[in-house]
This record gives sequence, C-alpha cells and structure tokens, in this order.
Amino acid sequence: MRKRRKKINYDKVTKTRFIVFLIVIILLFSIVGIKIVNVMIFNNKEYKTELADLTHTEVSGTSSPRGRIYDRNYNIIVDNKSLKTIVYKKEKGVSNMDMIDIAAKLIDHIDLDYSKLTLRMKREYLCAKEPNYCYSLVTKKEKEKVKQKKITSNDLYELELTRVSEEKIQFDEFNTKVAYLFYLMNKGYTFDEKIIKSDATDSEFAYVSEHNEELVGFNTKLDWERVYPYGDTFKTILGKVSTTTQGIPAEEKDYYLSKGYSLNDRVGISYIEKQYEEYLHGEKALYEVVNSHETRLVKEGSRGKDIVLTIDMNLQREVDRILTEQIYYAKTEANTEYFDHASVIIQDPNTGEILAMSSKKWVNGEAKDFTTSVLTSPITPGSIVKGASMLVGYNTGAVHIGEYIKDECIKIAGIKKAKCSSVDNLGTINDITALAKSSNVYQFKIAIRVNGQEYYHNMPLTFKQSSFDTYREMYHSFGLGVKTGIDLPVESKGVGAKQDKAAGNLLDYVIGQYETYTPIQISQYISTIANSGSRLKPHLLKEVHSSSETDQIGELEFKVEKEVLNTINTDPAYMNRVREGFIAVMNSPGGYGVGYMDYSVRPAGKTGTSQSFIDTDGNGVIDTETITSSFIGYYPYDYPKMSIVVTAPDSSHPNSNIDHRSQITYRISRQVQQKYTELYGY
Repeated sequence: MRKRRKKINYDKVTKTRFIVFLIVIILLFSIVGIKIVNVMIFNNKEYKTELADLTHTEVSGTSSPRGRIYDRNYNIIVDNKSLKTIVYKKEKGVSNMDMIDIAAKLIDHIDLDYSKLTLRMKREYLCAKEPNYCYSLVTKKEKEKVKQKKITSNDLYELELTRVSEEKIQFDEFNTKVAYLFYLMNKGYTFDEKIIKSDATDSEFAYVSEHNEELVGFNTKLDWERVYPYGDTFKTILGKVSTTTQGIPAEEKDYYLSKGYSLNDRVGISYIEKQYEEYLHGEKALYEVVNSHETRLVKEGSRGKDIVLTIDMNLQREVDRILTEQIYYAKTEANTEYFDHASVIIQDPNTGEILAMSSKKWVNGEAKDFTTSVLTSPITPGSIVKGASMLVGYNTGAVHIGEYIKDECIKIAGIKKAKCSSVDNLGTINDITALAKSSNVYQFKIAIRVNGQEYYHNMPLTFKQSSFDTYREMYHSFGLGVKTGIDLPVESKGVGAKQDKAAGNLLDYVIGQYETYTPIQISQYISTIANSGSRLKPHLLKEVHSSSETDQIGELEFKVEKEVLNTINTDPAYMNRVREGFIAVMNSPGGYGVGYMDYSVRPAGKTGTSQSFIDTDGNGVIDTETITSSFIGYYPYDYPKMSIVVTAPDSSHPNSNIDHRSQITYRISRQVQQKYTELYGY
C-alpha cells in the first residue's frame, strides 16, 4: 500500500530561515559596533599611538664625525673640522625650468666660484632653458634615427649641444651665475643629494635654512672633514675617508649594507681609517619626517670612538727629516743615479708596537712620502738574514757553537765564478767572527753540510728540495717570506722562488741573495732576535677610547696586548749565540756594524749588502746591476727596548771608473738611533 507524503509548510520554513539570518546579522553588527566603541572610546589612545607608529617615517642624518686619532703620547694627529654645508636634492615632478627659477632665487645669496663654468655647462643651461631652440638644431633625419633606434636620445642631445654657437651663450652676469648653480644642482645622479657648497658662510647657511620652503630641494646640514695637526707626517698610513658623493666603495657595497650603512655614508677607504672603521665611524642622527621639506630631530648623532696609535709623532717627524736630508745628500754622491728611496722602521721588540715607520722616495728632484712601500715593496736583503741561516746550521748539527771553518773562495762544479766573502780570505774563523765580519763562505759550507755533503774544490752540488725547505721553514718562522699580520689592510709577502731548480741557488739563499722581503718583514725578524725568539704581531693600534665632548680623551675601552704568532724552534743556547754574534758585529774590532749605532747604548745588529738588478730603460728586461744596502739592530743588547731597520735599495752600483759606495744606511742608522736616545734615553 502506498505511503502518503507529508505536506511541507514552505511559508513557515521561509519565516524561520529569515529569523535566523536576521539574528546572525544583528550579532555581526553588534560585534562590529562593540569593536568600534572599543577603538573610538575605551582604547582610543592606544590605537592612535599604533596608527602614529605605522605612519611614522624616520630617516638617518648624514655620517656623524669620526673618532679622533692620537699618537702614543695622546697628541691628536687626526681630528674633525665642522663644515656648514648647503645641499640640493631634486624632488619628483620638478622640471628644468623649475630648477632654473629656484637657482635664480638663490644666486644673490650664495658666493660660488663661477670661473669654473665651462662652455658645455653653458650649453646645457641654454638647452634646459630653451629646449625647443636646441631641438631645432638637429635635422629631421637625425630625429628619425632615434625612432629607428640607430642612435639614442643621448646621442641626439649631444648633437644639440655641439651645434649651440658660442655667440648664443654669451651670458650676462645673472645668467652666468644661474648656469653654474644649475650645473651643480644637476651634477651626478638625478635624485642624489648634491653638495652645492661645503664651506658656506654663516649668512649663506642661515639664508638657505630660513628659506628652504621656497628654495625647493635646498637644505643645510653640518658636515665635517678630517684635519691633520701634524700636516703630512704619517698621513698616507693614517689613510683616507670617502666623501658623501663617493659614499661606500662599490666593491664593498654588500659588506657595508649588511652592517647597516647607507650608500652615501662616509667610510675609511685606506690604511688606518679603513682598518679601524668599526671604531672610528660615528653614529648617525635620527630624524622624523614632518613634511616634504622639514624633519625633526629624534636622536642626536655621536662622534666615533677615539683610537690611540703606537706611533710617536715627534720621533716620526725626526725620522722623516733624517730620511729626507740623507736622500738629498746621497743623490749628490757618485754611483747613486739608480737610487730612489730609503726606509726606516722602529719597533718595540717586546710588544710588537711600531714607534715610527717611514720611507721617502726621490721623485723629480724631491724626497716624497713613500711609507706604504715598507708594506709592499720587497728588497734583496743580503747578509742581514745570516742570523736565521746560522740557526739552521746549529739546529741540524751542520755546525757547532764555536766551530772554526776556513773562509776561502769556493768553487762549485757548473758555476763559472768562485763564490767568496766580501773579503776574499778571512782565514779560519768561528761562528761569532763569521757574523761579525759577515762571512759568506762560513754560511756556504754550512749549507753544503745541510745538503748532506762536505765541501771540496770543484765539487758537484746535489739539488735537494729538503735543504731549501729546511732553510725556508726557519726564515718563515721569523716572518721572512710570510705576511707579518700587521694591522693594515695591505701587505705583501715578498717575492719567493716559484720553484727551486738549481742547487747553486741554495748558496745564494743562505746569504740573502735568493728571495726578497719587505722592510716590515725584516723588522719582525730583527725584533724576534732581539726578544730571544718570540715572533710578535707588529701593530699600530694601542688603545680604543670612548669619545668625549671635551678636548680630553675619553675612557679607555680596549687596550691591545702583544700577540705571539710563534716561537722560534731552537735551543735557547743557539739563539743566544746568534745574539752574541750580533753584539760582535757592532762592538768588536773589525765588526762590520761598528759606528752604525753609538757604542754607549750597547747595540747589537747586522749589516747587509746585496747584489740586485733593475730595469733602467723600462722595456721589462733587467739590465743593470746595483747594490742594495741595509741595516738591522737593537739596543741595549741585554734587554732591548727598540729595534731598527734601515733599507736603501739600489743605493750604489758597480762602476769601474769611480769606486764609491754610498754610506746612506750608516748615516741614517746612526742619526735615527741618536734621536731615539734623545727622546727615550738609554
């Protein structure tokens, strides 16, 4: 039997659904209403603050002044000078005619060097002022070429400029001034900030500050520049800072941006300024943007931290003076036509601190600063390396303390010329005399033993890489042929042999005639001998201080401690024996270093003379033999307080007509030591 279907009351269902929908709507509006009441009445203040935060725009000011740089005696050697600066930044929507009108309003209130206005600047101004006239100077065909992409719009503009006659740009005084200011406003990238005048007068600064509403895009700011109370002394090593226009170097953009810098921030770009950017850079001021022309200071900027260097500027100036005088004098001597520079480094061998570092180069009749060369220009060192060579002999058992060896010219098979000491025959001598009188032969015979052979006349010398490696390892442990670690961004490790190919080169190696080293490496070497075997990292930074608001230096934040890179692997008795030899060099009768330093200060040291070769005609071919002289020393020998290096590459050259060698290293060494003693005592 078929079931009866229940009848549905559609009106009732519809009514029920409408009521439910209405209730939902009422609930939703109630929630929204409660929210509105909450925002507008109960939490009004909180939401206003949040809205302000979301719409708040802050911008950083320009780079704040950098920290000062002091010498070891707390004399300021780099400071900042405040500059009242007028700047311009083009705003969007500003046309060339707008810029010309703005420039016209300012020219009577600012003094610029209008003599710098060039013909091109005048033509650019005319084409900005009368664009239709300039456009009429190019042909229809040339305009079509732009559409056809055969030439660019810039090419067309260049044609316009070239066709503006000189008669058309014979401006009166008013337009001449406007043209130059217009050029300054357009110089560089369109929307970058341009420095219009960096040394504005008080009245110029005040006028722009008071009228920046009508001088749209113009503003004022306090900038700074580095000043040097000691002039050019040590200036190249102090380094440079970029300008606002330069900003951060393009090749280091990613690094600086990751550190929170802006593209136009001023940073150290060389030497000390670059090395210690992290301390020296200032904290920029923070401003709130009020409107398109105004900002309000939120947070003051602050000067960077101050750093104290190990350099003594009084000593540095004296070293500069001595070098300059002696280079001038040397150039009056015979056989110095190829000589062009000399260098000096003074260190504290107990800490690694550099007290003075200088180099002067002869350029067009003047001694110019060349201090960076002590880090990058290697020299052939000569006999000064014999201290390290002697230690190889002791360590390997090739020679014993006090052993006598006959100094005689030696002949090696395959080498045409006999190899001798500077004096052909010193006789039978021990290790101390060998150092005092710089015996080459004593070192030759030790090297032959290190190579596993014993010398006899016309013997073949077997090539053994292990012999080179043994000597090189010792030299490297002193810092010769490796980077010293000095706290500067640039340093060379000298020029080493690409490959040891000839056994005879070993004999050149042990007397400093095979590889080349920089003066700073040589300074590390002699300082290591002076302190009995600790290779210390040479450094120029002594302390870091917080910046202060007065002329007094701020609180000490950080002090550099000495850093031992390695200790020479040798018996202390062997190191002491080398030190005895260096004492004999300076104090024994016939010692080659007698007179290089005053006997009264109890000096120790070693002279060096090396055969070197140069290219005199610039064709890339080494064609002339020269003589490089050098000296290393320290005093007093029982507890050294200073070490010194003096180098004079190519200071003389062999001459069959006039047998004269410049004594420039002797004169420099003696005078520098005397000045150091005058300042620091014995």
